Amino acid sequence: MSEFLLTGIQLSYLVAASLFIFGLKKLGSPATARNGNLLAAIGMLIAVVATLLDRQVLNYQMILLGIAIGSAIGAIAARAVAMTAMPQMVGFLNGLGGAASALVAIGEFWRLLQSGQGVPLDATVTVILGILIGGVTLTGSLIAVGKLQGIIDGKPIQFPLQQLVNALLLIGFVVLSGYLFVEPGNQLVFLGAIAVSAILGVLFVLPIGGGDMPVVISLLNSFSGLAASAAGFVVMNNMLIIAGALVGASGLILTDIMCKGMNRTLTNVIFGAFGGGSTTGGAGGGSGTATDQVVRTVGAEEAAMMLGYARNVVIVPGYGMAVAQAQHAVKELSDQLEKLGVEVKYAIHPVAGRMPGHMNVLLAEANVPYPQLYDMDDINPQFEQTDVALVIGANDVVNPSARHDSASPIYGMPILEVDKAKNAIVIKRGMGAGFSGVQNELFFKDKTMMLFGSAKDAVAQLASEVKQL
Repeated sequence: MSEFLLTGIQLSYLVAASLFIFGLKKLGSPATARNGNLLAAIGMLIAVVATLLDRQVLNYQMILLGIAIGSAIGAIAARAVAMTAMPQMVGFLNGLGGAASALVAIGEFWRLLQSGQGVPLDATVTVILGILIGGVTLTGSLIAVGKLQGIIDGKPIQFPLQQLVNALLLIGFVVLSGYLFVEPGNQLVFLGAIAVSAILGVLFVLPIGGGDMPVVISLLNSFSGLAASAAGFVVMNNMLIIAGALVGASGLILTDIMCKGMNRTLTNVIFGAFGGGSTTGGAGGGSGTATDQVVRTVGAEEAAMMLGYARNVVIVPGYGMAVAQAQHAVKELSDQLEKLGVEVKYAIHPVAGRMPGHMNVLLAEANVPYPQLYDMDDINPQFEQTDVALVIGANDVVNPSARHDSASPIYGMPILEVDKAKNAIVIKRGMGAGFSGVQNELFFKDKTMMLFGSAKDAVAQLASEVKQL
């Protein structure tokens, strides 16, 4: 390869890395996220083209075939997968990223063995890291997808001595890896290490409840980046190392944000088996039962009048809105209220839904204007001046017991302070508890009225009634 071409490839990698960084920066705001995605995609295109110019690429036919097949699958999935299934889609793509990195590590390991020159120590280290992180990411992501899709029970799945088994498996992987340093040509040991990494991924995610999937998806996304970076070291590709490191770092930052949004540590999320207990706890989470208190109900007509004659309304979407696919009905209701001169805002909790930014994605699909979306810290000071807060399928993220009940599992968790609004209307199918397993204190407040029913149907009824005002 000429010196000129080699320099051009490295400069292209530098440009691509810069575009990745700028793209990540723009992903921090819903208003600029689309442009950020486009910048990152352009960066990846530059990186792929530059890599294809490398003389080490020997089979362009197979690469082009893979690009064609992958592009076709991606185009079909982009149109076929509903926005409500985005958490599953993101989890699945994380798994594919881990699988790709693991396959690169495995392929390079076999290539070095067949070369007859032996496997260098540094290559063995990176290969081992690649199959460990990639294997855990693949199988862990598949379990997360199963929990989100309902194929696997969303509750924490545990068995006796589970942590001991995990520890023994990890020790076993270390022992197998150590043996590979001495006898890298032992195929049985190598396959055993791959199998152990896959099992570790399954056992890693099984004991985590479905409500903790935002954190799990963020963490697995970080793992997929680390696996890609390890694969970059395996094949000595600077672009893969940089891109993987960016994904790994941003995923860890997002994981930290998710944990702070629930006031829990990462170790508690992973090992706490949170949300697997009884859901008959008291309104405050400490004592008593839901039947000890009175719930005020409201019909669609009365609720519509409250909303239509309000000066301002804050809509608080939650997982119930996603399940019912009610985002378009919510947008229609918002439009009707704005025609009456009502100021409408949306309050977004960082862990509402089943993936980071879940509510933003759904509302964006319904063409809700970005300026109407408010983060928790921005909207909370405004609730005291809010005439009506409309809660649609949210539960734990609006539970006031998080502020004062030290016996509650969600004590200390930052919440959307809906209880400070002048009035609150909660749309919910029933009085079931949230993921935390405790009843919501908000439901029993004097200023709160419950509108029972499916989120989509209830919001559609509200929109119809408001239209007649």
